[in-house]
Amino acid sequence: MDQKRELSSIDLAALVTELNRYEGAKVDKAYLYDDDLLRLKLRDFDRGRVELMIEVGDVKRAHAADPNHVADAPGRPPNFAKMLRNRMSGADFAGVEQYEFDRILTFEFEREDQNTTLVAELFGQGNVAALDETGEVIGALSTVRLKSRTVAPGSQYEYPASRLNPLDVSYGGFERHMRESDSDVVRTLATQLNLGGLYAEEVCTRAGVPKETPIEEATDDQLRALHDALARIDERLRSGDVDPRVYEESVEGDGTDGDGGEPRVVDVTPFPLAEHEDLPSVGFDSFNDAVDEYFHRLGSEATDDGEAPADAGSSRPDFEEEIAKQERIIEQQKGAIEGFEEQAQAERERAELLYANYDLVDEVISTVREARENEVPWDEIEATLDAGAERGIEAAQAVVGVDGGEGTVTVELDEEGDDGGTTHVELDASEGVEVNADRLYREAKRVEEKKAGAKEAIESTREELEAVKERKREWGEQQAADEGDNADDEGDADEEEYETDWLSRSSIPIRSPDDWFERFRWFRTSTGYLVIGGRNADQNEELVKKYMSKHDRFFHTQAHGGPVTILKASGPSESADPVDFSEETLREAAQFAVSYSSDWKDGRGAGDAYMVEPDQVSKTPESGEYIEKGSFVIRGDRTYFEDVPCRIAVGVQCEPVTRAIGGPPSAIVDRAAAHVTFEPGMYAQNDAAMMAYRNLKERFADQSFVRKVASADQLQEFLPPGGSDIVD
Repeated sequence: MDQKRELSSIDLAALVTELNRYEGAKVDKAYLYDDDLLRLKLRDFDRGRVELMIEVGDVKRAHAADPNHVADAPGRPPNFAKMLRNRMSGADFAGVEQYEFDRILTFEFEREDQNTTLVAELFGQGNVAALDETGEVIGALSTVRLKSRTVAPGSQYEYPASRLNPLDVSYGGFERHMRESDSDVVRTLATQLNLGGLYAEEVCTRAGVPKETPIEEATDDQLRALHDALARIDERLRSGDVDPRVYEESVEGDGTDGDGGEPRVVDVTPFPLAEHEDLPSVGFDSFNDAVDEYFHRLGSEATDDGEAPADAGSSRPDFEEEIAKQERIIEQQKGAIEGFEEQAQAERERAELLYANYDLVDEVISTVREARENEVPWDEIEATLDAGAERGIEAAQAVVGVDGGEGTVTVELDEEGDDGGTTHVELDASEGVEVNADRLYREAKRVEEKKAGAKEAIESTREELEAVKERKREWGEQQAADEGDNADDEGDADEEEYETDWLSRSSIPIRSPDDWFERFRWFRTSTGYLVIGGRNADQNEELVKKYMSKHDRFFHTQAHGGPVTILKASGPSESADPVDFSEETLREAAQFAVSYSSDWKDGRGAGDAYMVEPDQVSKTPESGEYIEKGSFVIRGDRTYFEDVPCRIAVGVQCEPVTRAIGGPPSAIVDRAAAHVTFEPGMYAQNDAAMMAYRNLKERFADQSFVRKVASADQLQEFLPPGGSDIVD
């Protein structure tokens, strides 16, 4: 008997009553596993921790789970989970309803600032959509654009066309639908009355009507009996009179696969079914508990069925993954130390700037303090400062922010030196210059103490890394002793060949990097150089001010609306020497700049870009001109790259680290185990990302690996804004 993998409409009707008992529980956090399993962690005043699980993939379910049945939280949350956390953390669960008789549940969450509706579509391809108070889609696991309905961010959510509810239809309506059929009784109940095969057979059995009876031969008494059977099921569901069952099926062990004849689960129902009377079953106090147990066992049995061959116990432990993990932690800790050093230095520089601009800062503080002593409201203080700035009063011009709730003003002070930059410093308006400066010095000291703790953590991690390396060495020596040198050599050769065939590997270890440049647009050229680009005006400013070094190259497009693109000669903390970049490297950087610009968004197949040296890039405009945020003045000669194709490839990299990558095709093809190439086209960015994800997932034997390292959200980070098409 096939195992049940989707909850029916009748199952959902029974679950809704029980799930509403958690009304008032508060949302802690949202998690997303493998792009199709949503977990909402809630706190209930009476029951404690509540785990709400909604799965819309090959398995379709929605129920509260035993915390012991919940997997550990996944890694970095994708965009959908981040959005739910922002909107729903601290919200109250206000209830759940089934939409008509469809396999759709609508969960309501209320918070003082905003309410959120989650619609779980447990049919077809499956989907979860988040809606705001107006019913507009904020985000969805999958974008749907059909003639009949649309589910996409920014659109009003549209339910599927209404279906007949067989549990509350009048006898007249029931008889009419039945008589209009040209099939037999059971098929008509299953399809025209929307009961599905199992419950259609169950209704026939309870009514004492032969399943194969042709509709034209069915008597009025038989139709009345069928309608009465449906009414009794409806009454039982509405009253909560359930007697849940998990049905099992014995599996005869053959002595080779270790199943030992253990029974497997095949169905879960809110009450006993006559159709399953020949199957053993386990009873539960609530249908929710039965559903949770059923799907937990279903998942466990699937894992057992997919275990490695019998000799897998002697397989090589994944030392490389653990080593990579410890090395990654060390790099993160080093980055933290560098961050602490920069933060401490910045705090000290702010304090010194206060003393360097003592008279100006003192005038600002004195002005605000005097106004507050005279009970002048903060908004009036801010308006007065704005008016003073317009009249050219230097102290007023220095103020860039007023926060009455915190009692602070923020001033912009000129930095010392030739760079000519400025720094914002937040001041406690109730204290003098010395107290504010002392606060900044104390903050610098506190940050430096955190740096000392991070150094100790690095030493501890290094010890763990050495321990793993020692275990790897001991394992290798033991293998050599057990198998002999020849066998060991053959095994190494086999492993090397196996490692390169990533698409057919049944399991790929994840070695996730955590590089400083990942928050920007980025790729590595085919010659190994890093190229980074801004995603917005703030990042454009940051790249030029913080990350552009004197031997790098600056790229931009001729078209307006392109990212700042920097071809790096070295890393951010490395000393750089002049580099003679190859023509191939320069053209890849130019293609990157063009592909993420308005050329792509406007649907053009190619565009022009130019390159300059870092010292040609300035924020100082010509007299009387204004420069927008994220824009720069370029002075001197430029090197042009004309008719550069708008073309981007996204793919999955498997060595030396595992990650989604994207950029000019010539730079991606050799690095990716599999890739998809795009050009400007008709599909929205999120739709194109989903197309790429599905394409890549189908090419890997280990599809769970692709879901973890190259989900649609992760691939979307590498796609240009605007429409795209896959290149054949």
